[in-house]
Amino acid sequence: MKTFIKSGLSLVAAMVLVAFTQSCKEQTTSQKKDLAINTEVAPMVVKKPISEEFKKYWYAGEAEITSYKLEQARYGEIREGNSVLIYVTEPFHNQKQVKADRSNTDNIPVLKLNSTKNYLTGIYPYSIMSSSFYPVHDNSHAIKVSFSSQEWCGHVYAQLNNRDDFEIMSHSYFESESDVSRTMEKTILENELWNKIRINPEGLPTGNLKIIPSLEYIRLTHKELKSYDAIVSLSTKNKITTYKIEYKELNRTLEINFTSAFPHTIESWSDSFKDGYGANAKMLTSTGTKLKSIKSPYWRKNSNEFLPLRDSLGL
Repeated sequence: MKTFIKSGLSLVAAMVLVAFTQSCKEQTTSQKKDLAINTEVAPMVVKKPISEEFKKYWYAGEAEITSYKLEQARYGEIREGNSVLIYVTEPFHNQKQVKADRSNTDNIPVLKLNSTKNYLTGIYPYSIMSSSFYPVHDNSHAIKVSFSSQEWCGHVYAQLNNRDDFEIMSHSYFESESDVSRTMEKTILENELWNKIRINPEGLPTGNLKIIPSLEYIRLTHKELKSYDAIVSLSTKNKITTYKIEYKELNRTLEINFTSAFPHTIESWSDSFKDGYGANAKMLTSTGTKLKSIKSPYWRKNSNEFLPLRDSLGL
């Protein structure tokens, strides 16, 4: 701390000046640093090193886009559709918690996952998207997670921001879930694990854990947004690693299958849970099975001439 007491300043004046200066400093430097690392602990958390292999793959100016055949449980039946996982690195504004428009020393490098699902329930369609923003240095929880679902009955939206606590806001066309704003203690997010698999699968948490299920699962099954006890394990067979999460209280089991070798691509998943309402509720399993994958700067390919590229994804 700088010493402000010099000749000509009284002790009281010096103390006031120190307090004022330190307060300003906390708002401009220390506070920004805490936001930049987004961790429960105030001191700086060591950034985990990024390998050259990771840099070569993820910092080539392209996104990884992978399509999947989707079989989704909804209203007590299995629906056919498609899903796409879009992974890309980008700079993230540490205070606003959005993609940064320009270079800034306080920006956080993240691996973003946009996950989409599209399927029909009878005459009307569902369109779902989940986004998670996870630091590439793997030194904190996801900085932000969001979810939206659109269908003919209406749409719902939920967002989690990682600040001093997890800050939650959600909106729904259901009266009982209409507008919610709250905080909760930080713990493992199911949404962030899909990012962590791609960055550091060796560091995936296992054992008896507390996990907040995905925002998609919480919203579509109308469960309470909180952490649930989970039994989590890793196993490997034929160069494929399976990350298994069992929520006993929810009677739900999620398995994510990915290549054991870098870049740890998601090959498939299965999500078994009780779906439907009342007497029609039954145990069903949603699955995603990989179709095709490309790397592309898709944001620069938005004219009609690029429509045939969707064929390369089987969409």
